[in-house]
Amino acid sequence: MKYLLILLLCITSAFAQDKYAVRVAYGKSTANDLGQVVIGNIASDVADLRVLSIDGGYLLKEDAFEMPLDFYLRSSLSYYDEASQKDGYGADIYIKAYYRFLSNKFRFGFGEGVSYTTKVLWSEVYGAMNQSNHNTSKFLNYLDITLDFNVAKETYIGFLIKHRSGIFGTINNVKHGGSNYNCIYLEQKF
Repeated sequence: MKYLLILLLCITSAFAQDKYAVRVAYGKSTANDLGQVVIGNIASDVADLRVLSIDGGYLLKEDAFEMPLDFYLRSSLSYYDEASQKDGYGADIYIKAYYRFLSNKFRFGFGEGVSYTTKVLWSEVYGAMNQSNHNTSKFLNYLDITLDFNVAKETYIGFLIKHRSGIFGTINNVKHGGSNYNCIYLEQKF
């Protein structure tokens, strides 16, 4: 898997034309729900589940609405280290908006799209176990929430929340059992 990630990074870099971005992220699962994570409760799950992800993006619109707001079409491939369970792989595709602030040194990003995994992730199974509706699914909604800062020309370091859910039952009747992975990442624009 690590060789595939390196190969994808090299291929993406070779075809870059100032409208592309590549991100490598690593993180751990949390048992906390999205609301808890957003307010700063980012404790790791006791099962020590991990994710390694590579993400590519294409700039659709820069400075939208005459604001420091950029829109990207993005996709990612992820490797889910499921500890004692069988590991899984995932793919996400989404539209992401970045709001730049403090002289473009910081960016807040919010992405919305879909996610597919090769198996139902253990954190999602565990989250659904004690619920009356314990449906799970490989195909779910995906949110990509980031906060980063510019450390060099077009190079960003940041914090990412990878969130999969059924949006309270609207996707595949999954009301509980989504997952949240808290990640750190490095992103480069080309």
